[in-house]
Amino acid sequence: MDVPRAGIGRITAAIVAMAATLPYLTIKILWLAGRPVGVVDLSLMDSGAMTGLNAMTFGMDLVGLCLAFAFTTRWGMRLPAWLVLLPIWVGTALLSKIVLALPLTLLIEGPGSFHGGPMVEGWVYLMVYGGFSLQGVGLTVAFALYARARWPWAFRYGRARTAVAFQHVVGRGGLLVALVVGAVDVYWACGGTAGLDPAVTAARNLPGSVVQALGGALIIVGAAGYLALLRGHAWWSTAVAWLGSGYLFAWGLYEMIIMVTAGPLAAEVPMVAPHLMALFAMLTGLTLGLGGAFLLIEKSGGSVAEAAQHPLEGPQREGDREPADSGHR
Repeated sequence: MDVPRAGIGRITAAIVAMAATLPYLTIKILWLAGRPVGVVDLSLMDSGAMTGLNAMTFGMDLVGLCLAFAFTTRWGMRLPAWLVLLPIWVGTALLSKIVLALPLTLLIEGPGSFHGGPMVEGWVYLMVYGGFSLQGVGLTVAFALYARARWPWAFRYGRARTAVAFQHVVGRGGLLVALVVGAVDVYWACGGTAGLDPAVTAARNLPGSVVQALGGALIIVGAAGYLALLRGHAWWSTAVAWLGSGYLFAWGLYEMIIMVTAGPLAAEVPMVAPHLMALFAMLTGLTLGLGGAFLLIEKSGGSVAEAAQHPLEGPQREGDREPADSGHR
């Protein structure tokens, strides 16, 4: 197959994402090597749970670096779809929250909000979240251009060919649970205290509450976007269903990992309500994500054979047009 080179838009976005991973990867290597750079509470380095979490997050950021690189290469266009879609689905959902949180925090509280805490120094927060924000933007743009070139049929309008009643049941059931989880998030963000430990409510701040409220809204809109996909394909329904389902699964899974490991990041007093919400969020996000994957497969329908012969056929964004290159096969 002819696989043209990536355009300047995709390459630029991927370079930004790759560069943004380096500070975080560096500090994680130092911490895993026993060098507590920027750490205030040195007892963190003696925690086995914290070491495991550091290794896990290092691996996640390394995957992001590899994905960004793959988006610029020809062999990256031939990677199995699941090997690209699963990590980028989780990654963009995790990073979307930070992309929102950092500018809101700086806008509302200014740079002084990163004054440090009981665990690490302030510059660590600023460096890490700044890198995550750039990485989130870069990965999202690079992936959108990559997906448009590799799967152009996914960007075309049209009703799913073989949507079955079960998918509607999944969509309506997912929306029902998402309404509960999202509404609870909005309730807590607006000052609600039911189900929360007093120490948690006392530590609230305005940027965190705004981000939590926006996250709750995204959860609800994302589940509604899945139902919209059943009725017809549009870019907005795909985008919100992607982000909403990923947000449910990724952040629900993160909260469950923190709870199960019982490490330094876990709450001192177990809270049943947040843990239940995290469990329901994770399961609902996984269900909607799988349903969305089946919908995309159904939408490809008769285009599968055509895509096998012409994998890069279809519209491309301005700034990411691929030049013909008959000399490289």
